Amino acid sequence: MAAVHRGCSAAGFVLLLLISDSSARIHRLTLQNETRFAVDLNNFGFYANGTLDVHLTNLKLKETNFSLYPVGFTLSRSRVSGVLSYTAEETETCPLTLTKAPNGEPLILFLFDIQKLNVNVKVIGQQNNILTAKTHTDMDKAQKSNKSKQPAVSADNPADNKDKKSKDESKNTNNDPKTDDKTKEKQHPDVNAHKVEGTTFNLNETKLITLALGKANGTYNFSFHMDIGPEAEGLYSLKFHYCPNRQPKLDHAYSFTVEVIEKNPGGYLSAAEIPLSRLYLCMAGVFFAAAVVWVYTLMKHRFSVFKIHWLMAALAFTKSTSLVFHSINYHFINTEGHPIEGWAVMYYITHLLKGALLFITLALIGTGWAFVKYILSDKEKKIFMIVIPLQVLANVAYIIIESTEEGSSEYYVWKEILFLVDLICCGAILFPVVWSIRHLQEASSTDGKAAMNLEKLKLFRHYYVMIVCYIYFTRIIAILLKITMPFQWQWCYEFLVEVSTLIFFVLTGYKFRPASNNPYLQLPQDEDDVENDEVVTESGALEGISKVKKTSNGRDRQKESAL
Repeated sequence: MAAVHRGCSAAGFVLLLLISDSSARIHRLTLQNETRFAVDLNNFGFYANGTLDVHLTNLKLKETNFSLYPVGFTLSRSRVSGVLSYTAEETETCPLTLTKAPNGEPLILFLFDIQKLNVNVKVIGQQNNILTAKTHTDMDKAQKSNKSKQPAVSADNPADNKDKKSKDESKNTNNDPKTDDKTKEKQHPDVNAHKVEGTTFNLNETKLITLALGKANGTYNFSFHMDIGPEAEGLYSLKFHYCPNRQPKLDHAYSFTVEVIEKNPGGYLSAAEIPLSRLYLCMAGVFFAAAVVWVYTLMKHRFSVFKIHWLMAALAFTKSTSLVFHSINYHFINTEGHPIEGWAVMYYITHLLKGALLFITLALIGTGWAFVKYILSDKEKKIFMIVIPLQVLANVAYIIIESTEEGSSEYYVWKEILFLVDLICCGAILFPVVWSIRHLQEASSTDGKAAMNLEKLKLFRHYYVMIVCYIYFTRIIAILLKITMPFQWQWCYEFLVEVSTLIFFVLTGYKFRPASNNPYLQLPQDEDDVENDEVVTESGALEGISKVKKTSNGRDRQKESAL
């Protein structure tokens, strides 16, 4: 338990450091001395009338031949997330040089012309979107307008000008009926700080557009705004490409800062995430009801209850609490564009506890602890020493993934770590049962005294099959369904995972319910059966087997040391 406490403390410290940097659906990414030839900035499911704002600033590039190996953005659209993984960025061809989309889906290319300070936009396929960005004409008009708006400061008494300016501002504030709207806009400075103004283009009619690329202090900047049309709904993928680094033995460093703001008509959540807040809240209620029923069952059969039964109850309540905080977290992301730190921390803490309790409970049931024996063998103790730290590491990886921008290099590293560690934990909890069955088979084949225990452990095989099916469904089948479903139905992946978890919890509770007629918990009642239970193998698999005798008041557990 000390290891669990230390692991949870470390994970809590890590998540407190990371939450402050999380920006959720208002994305900010700063890359310094980056050498990747492609950076996946974000994937987002848009409904009709959704908006996309991209602001690129502080772009620093090394001068090279950009005509053969261009630099810029690609914005691709798909109906299914699985199609996005087969784009041309994984081939040797630079996506910015394409003349048609490799998967038949619409594609928009933003090519930077560094020498002419242009952004050449190429529209491939049918588009129903409206693009707003600045052309060179717009920038010239803006510069002239800024010069004309500069106030002439009086050389005699500049203080008078300040007083006049303050009076004018106070009058405008009192008389302008739109003051309240401006005040509301200040509540979301991330959205309104860089509103894109310029010329509007209908991408269904215009296929080639030349926009302006800004330059200041040796760095480049570019912004655009896009309104999603009614026929352009889909899963959009925004990527930055630095194609010169596709050449062998060439790693030119570049740096930039990008801000991406994505909105649907109902809020900041992607199309697949909009139903998640209500889904998690409903599932939290179902898990809480199941936990209450389980506690009622334990109180009804209190003389047949083991400690692990209460551990199973704690797991169900923790799962319910975690889902509540997860629902609240998504609610604030949808309304504010970012999570509220307090609620996000509570969610990550309960998520960490839930993951640790889940694997500890599964491993204890698999070893037969409390049901068949009270002491774990050395091998089984080593399993817990491996699983618990790995589970803490998996939860830390999950927290880092949730708090890190998708375009950062460490995002994919931690994603691979999470996948690998999760598979190791799932495989490790199956080892104790394999050892127990193997040792009992060896003992029964030599002296014939383990027949009762072997028959008893054969019943546990149903539970082991349940674990394998649960792992296989939530880790493989559900993911396959996710990448094949339409973008607006990908929330069904989370629904299937939660429902399968609920079914697994209910079946586990039913198999190991505290009742005298439960075949999993039945122990021998006569002397012959007692002799069959006193079986010890050299491996220590049945070390610390306990004998249970029934009395008129219930069951009095009496421990007998193994020979």
